[in-house]
Amino acid sequence: MTHTYSVTGMTCTGCQAKVQSLLSKVPGVKNVTIDLPKGEATIDMDKHISTNRLKEALKDYPKYQLSETNHQLHAAVSTVQDEKTKSWLQIYKPILLIFGYITGITLLAEWVQGDFIWMRWMNHFMAGFFLVFSFFKLLNLKGFAESYRMYDIVAKRWNGWGYVYAFTELALGLAFLTGFNPILTNIVTFVVMTVSIVGVLQSVFNKRKIKCACLGAVFNLPMSTITIIEDGLMICMSGLMLLTML
Repeated sequence: MTHTYSVTGMTCTGCQAKVQSLLSKVPGVKNVTIDLPKGEATIDMDKHISTNRLKEALKDYPKYQLSETNHQLHAAVSTVQDEKTKSWLQIYKPILLIFGYITGITLLAEWVQGDFIWMRWMNHFMAGFFLVFSFFKLLNLKGFAESYRMYDIVAKRWNGWGYVYAFTELALGLAFLTGFNPILTNIVTFVVMTVSIVGVLQSVFNKRKIKCACLGAVFNLPMSTITIIEDGLMICMSGLMLLTML
């Protein structure tokens, strides 16, 4: 992502080089371009970096003052206002559509079979769930891992868990689809989803305003009871299937 900031105090090419050098040292900054006549710094970054962190990089040179442009401030206010005016349905439309597609397709698969077997339907539903949700996570694996570590109890302690988790979902989806070792598949599902729901419950009950990583970094979905239902459904289904097998 790229943002442009106003920088005052630059009077010569030496100032330009100094500001460019200081801002380039901020973690996450990929490239800095200084427009001396306009007094602007265009920063290309891996992920969003707060304005305060950028100001901190210039603290030893107080004559250089960095601030957001009027366009950025207006955009930030508009974004907040847009989020406040969105309805519940608008916010969660992506995840509701995905659940609707998976449910509809798996029910259709049962109808084609000529009968309805609950265990077979749940197996197909869980295959679809894990394959689709892992797909969205893998679209931006790094973005998912960074979002996931904000609330997951394992990812907080080990940064690599977010990367492993995405591929674990993919493996579970393939296992349910192919019928690979159903007992082992459901045990792994039950354990993984139970651990995952702990961080979700903590975030929701503490009313933390953070992004849910269930659909990776593709959609900006807030953490809510929808996430609890999503994880809880997988726990219940895997537990039920285990009871019928053991």
